[in-house]
Amino acid sequence: MEISAKQLSKSFKNTIALENVTLEVMRGELFGLIGPDGAGKTTLFRILTTLLIADQGNATVSGFDVIRDYREIRNSVGYMPGKFSLYQDLTVEENLQFFATIFGTTIKENYDLIKDIYIQIEPFKDRRAGKLSGGMKQKLALSCALIHNPRVLFLDEPTTGVDPVSRREFWEILKQLQKSGITILVSTPYMDEAALCDRIALIQAGKILEINTPEQIVKQYPKQIYNIAADNMYTLIQQLKKYEYHYTVYPFGEFVHYTDTRPDFDPETLKRYLESHALRNVRIEKTVPTIEDTFMELAK
Repeated sequence: MEISAKQLSKSFKNTIALENVTLEVMRGELFGLIGPDGAGKTTLFRILTTLLIADQGNATVSGFDVIRDYREIRNSVGYMPGKFSLYQDLTVEENLQFFATIFGTTIKENYDLIKDIYIQIEPFKDRRAGKLSGGMKQKLALSCALIHNPRVLFLDEPTTGVDPVSRREFWEILKQLQKSGITILVSTPYMDEAALCDRIALIQAGKILEINTPEQIVKQYPKQIYNIAADNMYTLIQQLKKYEYHYTVYPFGEFVHYTDTRPDFDPETLKRYLESHALRNVRIEKTVPTIEDTFMELAK
């Protein structure tokens, strides 16, 4: 086991950020912490990286206690916070050199670990970090977090605000890093990224809702979901919410995800109801649940 958190709680004045959070991350695992803004992801990361002390509970990283052994943890982990926090007036190369120096190493010593990432930003090595694009900043921050060859990598919402192509490239990089033996704990509000992790923890309002593989979490969804579309999505949602047998109604891309309270649900009956309320081109078809559907169900 690489990371262990037991009954962690943390409050800020009258706001509960974490409530009895318990989780374990295995060595070499790519573990995802999935939840919306304000769910408690950053607070948990800051406790595990020794930047914040929990009100109660205990935690270890690589066998080191987060309070007693904070120096050892800081030397053995890499941390990429959600907000770009490198020195914006320093160039790409200067930032990387600085972080290597404070960890008592050199770029050359661990270059093989960051090579595949760094070669993508090397053409801009003399550009100030503050002038980089979102995707380039992301790669530079990851390079700086890896330059001392950490055992554990903490990535707090690394793809927020980044274009879809850069997001995909970033996850490909994480898969390669995992193969090198690094344990990765990554947080994200994007439910589609959950499927890229070995295991995930769904977190909401400071509480862990479920921990399992993405596949097993989806299998737990209790009902058949239907994709419903019509020519007026706003009216469609309003009428579905007024339907006496509705269980859940959530917008999902070009469709509405709908579940019914009846075990013998007949789509044709619902279609006639919707058409009687001036909706046209109504389409109803079965679909499979997603992580997002399961999250919404658990959060209820």
